[in-house]
Amino acid sequence: MIHAHVIVNPAAGRGAAARVADRVARAFRAQGWVVELARTDRPGQATDLAGDAVRAGAGSVIAVGGDGTVHEVANGLIAADADAALGVVPVGSGDDFAKVLGTFRLAPEAAVARIVTGTRRRVDVGRTCGEYFVNSCGFGFGPAVVHARNALPALKGFLSYLVPIVRTFAAFRPPRFTVEAAEHRETGEMMMVEICNGTTAGGSYRFAPQADLTDGRLDACIVRKVSIPRFLMALPRLIRGTHTGMREFALFRTARVTIRCADAPLLLHLDGELREPGVRECTVEVVPRRLTVLMAR
Repeated sequence: MIHAHVIVNPAAGRGAAARVADRVARAFRAQGWVVELARTDRPGQATDLAGDAVRAGAGSVIAVGGDGTVHEVANGLIAADADAALGVVPVGSGDDFAKVLGTFRLAPEAAVARIVTGTRRRVDVGRTCGEYFVNSCGFGFGPAVVHARNALPALKGFLSYLVPIVRTFAAFRPPRFTVEAAEHRETGEMMMVEICNGTTAGGSYRFAPQADLTDGRLDACIVRKVSIPRFLMALPRLIRGTHTGMREFALFRTARVTIRCADAPLLLHLDGELREPGVRECTVEVVPRRLTVLMAR
């Protein structure tokens, strides 16, 4: 009999996670799983609950929420240094990591059905500033958009990503970054630098269409300074993942990359969660096969 801990962020999906929590637990029990259900009531608590679940002997820990919830649960599992597997029932706005795990856009019962028949796989994670990320981290325009999106809680779905992008672009001034890796070095004004473990970030944008969670590398995407017309033209291509040939983009794969900004301390996001470490240089590196996940079939 499989024992799983289900960690729910009630605020995820504008409260949708709170409404489906009991359905998720019932669906797992109907599949013969023994389930412990826990709800968070503060930021960061999912990390603590994941560590508690491991110490209680959980073989699987299921995150019910968005990418922020997944981020916290994954960090708790990694810190506990255990082989408990992470599963995801997506109830967020973007749900980027659920795309690569195979549960994206599924109803809770359908996601559970896919999870219980899924395959346990060891996957890579990224690490920077003493914290892990499972899907992506970003500098420049990306975290500025996250900041704007957090100030617009009434927006839902695709609009919750498009509207903050348009608003942010009007006032955004591209920082002067230096990006340095063994495979690529560049200094200049950049809209953003997105370092990807998964294929998409920001909900719908395929920054790294060829990314692989098990290749021991991260996929870096540099977006150089761009005019408004080129920006609007690039968005649909970025959504489709056909932007790789545009002159405003540079893509490369690496195990380790350093980002510097001489003008101001770095603002970054980790799986969509804002961080302000108060430094002007960050090194981002891959940690191969560090996390076990339940990959849906």
